[in-house]
Amino acid sequence: MKIATKFALAGAVSLWALSASAIAQDASSGPAASASPADTEEAAKAARAAAYSPDKDGPVLGSYGFDSAGMDTSAAPGENFYRYANGKWLDDTAIPSDKSNYGMFTVLADLSNDRVREVLEEERNIETSKAGAVYDSYLNADLVEELGMAPVNPWLDSIRGAQNKIALQQLIPVAARNGVGSVFGGYVGQDDKDPDNYILSIYQSGTGLPDRDMYLVENEKFADIRAAYKVYLADMLALAGEENTIARAEAIFAFEKSVAEVQWTREDSSDSTKTYNKMTLAELDDMAWGMDMTAILKASSLKIDHVIVAQPSAIKGIAKLFAEADLGVLKDQMLVNSLRSFANVLPDKVADRNFAFYGTKLSGTPEREARWKRGVGFTEGVVGEDVGKSYAERFFPAETKAEMKKLVDNVLAAMGRRIEGLSWMQPATKAKARQKLANFTTKIGYPDQWRDYSALEVRRDDLFGNMIRSNNFDYDDNMAKLGSPIRRWEWGMLPQTVNAYANFSMNEIVFPAAILQAPFFDPKADAAVNYGGIGAVIGHEISHHFDDQGAKYDEKGRLSDWWTPSDVKAFEAAGKKLIAQYDAYEIFPGAFVKGEYTLGENIGDLAGLTIAYDAYRASLNGAEAPVIDGMTGDQRFFLSWAQVWRRKYRDAELQRRLITDSHSPSEQRAWVVRNLDKWYDAFNPEKDDKLFLNPEDRVRIW
Repeated sequence: MKIATKFALAGAVSLWALSASAIAQDASSGPAASASPADTEEAAKAARAAAYSPDKDGPVLGSYGFDSAGMDTSAAPGENFYRYANGKWLDDTAIPSDKSNYGMFTVLADLSNDRVREVLEEERNIETSKAGAVYDSYLNADLVEELGMAPVNPWLDSIRGAQNKIALQQLIPVAARNGVGSVFGGYVGQDDKDPDNYILSIYQSGTGLPDRDMYLVENEKFADIRAAYKVYLADMLALAGEENTIARAEAIFAFEKSVAEVQWTREDSSDSTKTYNKMTLAELDDMAWGMDMTAILKASSLKIDHVIVAQPSAIKGIAKLFAEADLGVLKDQMLVNSLRSFANVLPDKVADRNFAFYGTKLSGTPEREARWKRGVGFTEGVVGEDVGKSYAERFFPAETKAEMKKLVDNVLAAMGRRIEGLSWMQPATKAKARQKLANFTTKIGYPDQWRDYSALEVRRDDLFGNMIRSNNFDYDDNMAKLGSPIRRWEWGMLPQTVNAYANFSMNEIVFPAAILQAPFFDPKADAAVNYGGIGAVIGHEISHHFDDQGAKYDEKGRLSDWWTPSDVKAFEAAGKKLIAQYDAYEIFPGAFVKGEYTLGENIGDLAGLTIAYDAYRASLNGAEAPVIDGMTGDQRFFLSWAQVWRRKYRDAELQRRLITDSHSPSEQRAWVVRNLDKWYDAFNPEKDDKLFLNPEDRVRIW
């Protein structure tokens, strides 16, 4: 039972996918041609420091906050607006060799890493600093290699020692507390229909590949991945000290394929209604008869009467497969899961092999990140808010927070006006929508209350132990929510994280400090640029609360039916048009964007940009914006949106994201402009241009 404690946001959605793979803890997230980090990293760091210096005169980018030098003005905006806004940058930019993709998010992530490293290097010299101790333990690579597999062997031996399935089931909660996944997972979060209380949710797991299709769909790409994965499984068993690994790897794969066959699709697993299945423990045991679920939960010291089962038929099927599987296969899978989970703190022979599959094979990344970068990430995973507090104090001015609050208020007001003007929504539903909007909580920059790590023990000479104790600490903290008041102060991201999110059950929108920088937000930039950047991000997160899933939650964060049937019908009709639009985007031959799976994010982009435009125009108080560099205010607004989504991908990473990412590729996110009438007014595309849509074909929701 893997408890998702590091980032467990039930009913929450983020602006973009944070990592290359939720499985590969050591895999870099990052995009296409190769430039050696050793040759370019110092120069890039110096450039970032100069550009983002608080003493810099004027905006970070260009003369008014937009990198006009990165445009390709030879491209027709209506033919490829993304290229028009970003073409020269795309031509001139190489993806660093330790990244799978590269764009504006990663530029800021690198800046955040630089700054956190600065903090941690100072903390290393403070004897009482937990962050310094954790970072120090990670940087001591020589000690990690000297210890070899000794730290993990006692745990591996406990798996080998399980003499029957009852004994193996008893290890599942221990594995969960240690951070090792099993055939199902769980976390404690708000009850979607009773958000004033916490409840344990259980969800499908049991596979090592990122998506069920990789096991089941027959094509050349997936066949290649399956073959490489089997070799990986065999190699990981060998690293655990096992023999006859090829045959045993085949057996693990066969078991996981059978699990994939009963798993739900990503589309169904993203449906808040379908995944809300509350049942008693007796009902859970009756359904999942192949495993003693009550015994497993009791072994986790959980005192509960009910659980939410996200995918009942999958849990039922997995339990049956567990009952029928060979004990040795289940133990072998747990051995591999353990090395995968701990790879980041084990010798390079394990970490490199894990990265070779999840980082290189699945995402195309040639090299692992430098050890200091991995150390920054590891330390953030252990005592992230301790680091975040220092980051916020140093790098997030109070003035930025105040200016951001003004923008948020303006965009919220614009959303209110949009709701009021809807022709398809009934008056009663509008009243409830306005009430929901009025109940929003906005979090900007950093938490008002910081997490307390005083009970967490860390040691400078015990990297593996630091990981285990951190996982135990997070697990226990997550379980402690049961029966406790809702932690409305809690954040699901760190201040130094370049992202934003909407949390349905909390009815909140959250913007960490690190994203509140150029190109998203720059207090010295032109207003049009800020509204097209962070304004659209604000609108995106607001509109998530009214997208295909967020709209199912009322003003108190409860999953409920508060729309009239006619409202639902009109909303779903617009959604189907947007699904069809994105389904038509062919990224590779025969590989298309999944319009249904990405619908929520696409609605967020469409509505967010629409709302932000309204807020921008309102901010002008009826006046026209000045022309700057030959660009009108409206043109700068839309160009800013396109610049935010600059990104290059390695082919393997983009192919993986088409299957696993609920966000559309960056270029197609920029293309959402084709649905806004004001974009047509600003750039006058030709009717035969690729992006041109007739007015009746443009999707309008909010």
